[in-house]
Amino acid sequence: MTSPTFRASILTLYPEMFPGPLGHALAGRALEKALWALEAVQIRDFALDKHRSVDDTPAGGGPGMVMRADVLARAIDAVAPPGDPRPRLLMTPRGAPLTQARVRALAEGPGAVILCGRFEGVDERIVAARNLEEICVGDVVLSGGEAAALLLLDACVRLIPGVMGKAESGTEESFSAGLLEYPQYTRPQLFEGEPIPEVLTCGDHARIARWRHAQSLAVTRARRPDLLASLPPHDGTMKERE
Repeated sequence: MTSPTFRASILTLYPEMFPGPLGHALAGRALEKALWALEAVQIRDFALDKHRSVDDTPAGGGPGMVMRADVLARAIDAVAPPGDPRPRLLMTPRGAPLTQARVRALAEGPGAVILCGRFEGVDERIVAARNLEEICVGDVVLSGGEAAALLLLDACVRLIPGVMGKAESGTEESFSAGLLEYPQYTRPQLFEGEPIPEVLTCGDHARIARWRHAQSLAVTRARRPDLLASLPPHDGTMKERE
């Protein structure tokens, strides 16, 4: 069996949280088939004192604790020695917003080393010292980076070739073309008096494609108008049809 091309190494204080939901459904089956690999590494294993300390009080005072740069450096160096091509990510609310484009780029690469912060965060010096890319999964504060890492990996793994049943499933969905996805319908034909839109049952694939694009524009304009700013002018101003 060939080795997985996508390898994820998670640095965490709670390795028992992995694979968690990633051990089920699409990601879990792909993990069993070795389409990707996951290792969860205990950061405390790289502490040097008898208490396995990984944090200390903030310099300058303040509440909480801060994860130590020296401990994190040893952990990162152990899982990603020189020559490891994988990007090093830090899950933090201070990071750049995660986008579908970044997810796709990660999924097409060799994997990632993901540091899950805890407490008040990490010593700022480790970010530059180990070239960490700071990533935020939303304008919320979590109790730790583990949930964010699970989200990121779920988004990446589904795009690895062979994971989804149909390759096009990863292209016709929200954000992939800069728009939110169009509404979906299935049987029954009539649900509580509401029918499936007639256009979806007409058999005219070109007409259906136009309707779906118009619906994507309408939904995006109503819910995420910020996304339209990055589209070519004709896409952002196209008149909705059907």
